[in-house]
Amino acid sequence: MKIAIGSDHAGFAYKEKIKALLASLGHEITDFGTHSEESVDYPLFIRPVALAVARGEAERGVVLGGSGNGEAMCANRVKGVRCALCWNVESARLARQHNDANVISVGQRMISLDEALAIVRVWLETEFEGGRHVRRIQMLDEDF
Repeated sequence: MKIAIGSDHAGFAYKEKIKALLASLGHEITDFGTHSEESVDYPLFIRPVALAVARGEAERGVVLGGSGNGEAMCANRVKGVRCALCWNVESARLARQHNDANVISVGQRMISLDEALAIVRVWLETEFEGGRHVRRIQMLDEDF
């Protein structure tokens, strides 16, 4: 699978660990940065991930920050992106099963590295359930 990844300075350390996990699982990774823990503005690194997913250049995206909140908000501003802020394995599983989340956001300051890696694994392995959820997802892209 082609996976885009990006973070700000507060998510950099986990980004590097998640990239290693993704590579070990055989995924093709595009890293949109940042490339250090030097303070940066997260939209510069998160928006390119979301755009890559929206354009079909990547099948999925992972974004990271301190809390993951701003990163999720940034990604969700791009039409066609369904970014879920995940804080445990169950939130990641449901994000895929019910919401067909094509991007996840993880907060490095909120959870352990082991939990972050488990979240990514479950999110990658979980299939979209379809059914009643399809109509709801279609509504996300409608103008109300």
